[in-house]
Amino acid sequence: MVSSSMGDDSIDLEDRDPHHLNEHVQVSWDDVIGEPDGIKSPECAWRLSNYCFRLSRNFCYILLSVVVAPVFALLLGLTFACLAFEHIWCIVPCLRVWRILCLATRNFCSALVQATVRPCTESLGYCFYNLRLLRDKLPDSAGRKDDIRIV
Repeated sequence: MVSSSMGDDSIDLEDRDPHHLNEHVQVSWDDVIGEPDGIKSPECAWRLSNYCFRLSRNFCYILLSVVVAPVFALLLGLTFACLAFEHIWCIVPCLRVWRILCLATRNFCSALVQATVRPCTESLGYCFYNLRLLRDKLPDSAGRKDDIRIV
């Protein structure tokens, strides 16, 4: 059975930002313009300004959405397709090869250290195992300083 749609990408025309990507974009009249207490413009100027703001914002946004958004959507689609292709076919396989090579190098270096460095350090450990250091005070200038040798 062949579906008439190109995929499962159904568009919700009511909730156009379901993941809240653009909550930071505040473009309502109340979010942009506000008069503080103590200074007020006449009501007719306030209403006319609000009307002009909404009209120009909506007209410009609709115009840009119709003219520029499809081009941007095409470019963004191509960009994300190339990005997905790069990650799927280039970056992830290269990282996998790198991990395999690094694992082999780590195993080789570990075996080399175990065979050469470890016996030497264990031998030195056995040599110094019974060495005890005692800390005593030196006599106060009773003898000559040349007579006292501290190792």
